[in-house]
Amino acid sequence: MRVLLVEDEKNLSAAICRLLKQERFEADAVYNGTDGLDYALSGMYDAVILDVMLPGMDGFAVLKNLRKEGMHTPVLMLTARGDLEDRVRGLDYGADYYLSKPFEKKELIACLRAITRRKEEPVLDKLSFGDIELSEKDGKLFCSRSGQSVKLGAKEYQMMELFLRNSGQILPKETMIERIWGLESEAEYNNLEVYVSFLRKKLSFLDSKVKIRATRGIGYSLEEEV
Repeated sequence: MRVLLVEDEKNLSAAICRLLKQERFEADAVYNGTDGLDYALSGMYDAVILDVMLPGMDGFAVLKNLRKEGMHTPVLMLTARGDLEDRVRGLDYGADYYLSKPFEKKELIACLRAITRRKEEPVLDKLSFGDIELSEKDGKLFCSRSGQSVKLGAKEYQMMELFLRNSGQILPKETMIERIWGLESEAEYNNLEVYVSFLRKKLSFLDSKVKIRATRGIGYSLEEEV
């Protein structure tokens, strides 16, 4: 399960990330509201932990814009502001839970697990583009044209998911590295190119019309051959 943490207090953010990783959550941290909204809109996260008092854009604005864009990712608001008016405002904007600082570690994890169990809407377990289809259930990439499928490794899956959620767009290399390896990773362009090569080989094996196109000096995108 992958969680986005939007918290500007870096010491607290680091502590929460350590806690999440101990509980076997994958965690990405950003430190302002603008980046928080951008990352949350990628659709790659199972939950968002969102502080209210943030630079750039406060948590209420992030949440309001997230819901306005039709994103239903569960959101746990985490803040030192515990006034009833603030809690009501957050819930009205679409927060799933409101937890005031200071909090117990067990309470944070319990709240996170509770909101990610929410099943109000059907979850799409497949993403598709052209003749390919990615299955979350078994981590396989299927080609309707050839009828063949191939299992993807963890990083290959994350990369293909990122491509499919942003089909028709050029993904900058820096963005791909941050989304797949994390903000604190030391991964370089060579790491990215290796996994792009792996995916290209698997698309070729599937005899798919979908290709990964490189745009010099910018990044990569999916395109379908006519």
